Amino acid sequence: MSAVPYHVIFKQQVSRPLDKVFEFFSQAENLEIITPPWLSFKIRSVSPSPIQKGSVIQYALRLHGVPLHWTSEITEWEPPYWFVDLQVKGPYKLWHHEHRFEACDGGTLITDTVTLALPFGMVGRVAYRLRVRSDIQKIFTFRQEKIRQLFG
Repeated sequence: MSAVPYHVIFKQQVSRPLDKVFEFFSQAENLEIITPPWLSFKIRSVSPSPIQKGSVIQYALRLHGVPLHWTSEITEWEPPYWFVDLQVKGPYKLWHHEHRFEACDGGTLITDTVTLALPFGMVGRVAYRLRVRSDIQKIFTFRQEKIRQLFG
């Protein structure tokens, strides 16, 4: 049986202009700022830099004490409105993260849409319900709080 894809969406309104918000998100090093410290997240390389369509970003992190290496490719790039990063190597069978930015009410609406699937069939589905879903929620809750601190 193939992996079941899950879809999670996070939205946040900030009081900064669209171009400034996109500029922040288009700098790979800022991902370390908005990632929870308990993940020990570090960017290993970005090529080419600055980020553009085709850029490959390599990360190292620790999830529940387990060291992981993750590689993403920027597969879509439409400044200042959206971009997509796709996991090409990492813990998920599928990780497709669409970042959208929309001018709204004198600021910017940020929408993160993640489509993910876990390996290991039924075991992956159980892991999603028991742990992965809440981990993702915690990561994006932290991220939203950091973004609120940075952008209001």
